[in-house]
Formats: sequence, C-alpha cells, structure tokens
Amino acid sequence: MSSNGNNVEWRRSKVLELSSQGHTQSEIAIVLHVTQPTVNKDLAYLRKQAQENLQHHIHETVPEEYQKCMVGMKRNLKQTLEIRDNADNPKVKLQAAAIANDCYKFILDMATNASIVSDALKFVTQKQVQINTLQKIDERIENMEEEDEEEEKITEGVF
Repeated sequence: MSSNGNNVEWRRSKVLELSSQGHTQSEIAIVLHVTQPTVNKDLAYLRKQAQENLQHHIHETVPEEYQKCMVGMKRNLKQTLEIRDNADNPKVKLQAAAIANDCYKFILDMATNASIVSDALKFVTQKQVQINTLQKIDERIENMEEEDEEEEKITEGVF
C-alpha cells in the first residue's frame, strides 16, 4: 500500500477515535489539520464500513454460530442420554438426566428464539435503508459545502 493509503488509513482511524470521544466534525478537522468535508467523507466511509461489517456478522457469522451451537447441543444431548442409559450408579443416571433436561431446554430455547434472528435481520435491513438515505443526504450536504467553499475562493477579495 502506498504511503498516501497509509495516511488515509491513519487519518480515518484518528477520525473514528476522536468522533467516538464526542468531538464534532469541526473539532476533528482542526486537530487533524484537514477540512471539515474531508472529515465528513471519512465518517461516511467509516459508517459504510461498519454497516458492511454488521451485515457480514448478521448474515454469515450469526447463522453459522447458531448452527454450530445447535449441532453441539444435540451431540451433548445424545452423549448424555447414552451415559444415563448405560450407567449403573443411580446418582450418575440422575445427574445425566438433569443434564439432558438442560440440553432439551437449551435446544427448545434456541429453536423458539430463532425468530429473534429473523427479526434482527429485518431490523438491520430497515436500518440499512435509513442509513443509505442518510448517506445520500450527507453527500448532498457535502457537495453543497464544497460548492460554498469554491464560491468563497472565487469571490474572495471581490467584495
């Protein structure tokens, strides 16, 4: 990566850090010695990156982990029932039955709460539409600010 790419990466990480500390775009621009439209562009880029990371997490990571957990719990249940069925000691049988009971509860909970994942996906999709709308508004404002800066440069000293 070029040193310019490293500079942009460094600046964006600083913009994120300062923004997370509650600094305004103007304050960030002053601290980093860049223009406010540059900070605005960096924040838009960071929002888009965060949105993509969240989409990846919800659409790929969560279902994969859900599946792993369900498979693991069913395997645990099977092993626990085998121990219960093969044990001679009544205490071991009772303990295995209690563990199997917990496995059943967990599996049922996961199966019935799967709608939460579906609801989360719908929520994220709705928020994505809202974020896209906000980004378009941000871009329009940014373009207007850049036009104002250009006008100021052109009219500087004329009035």
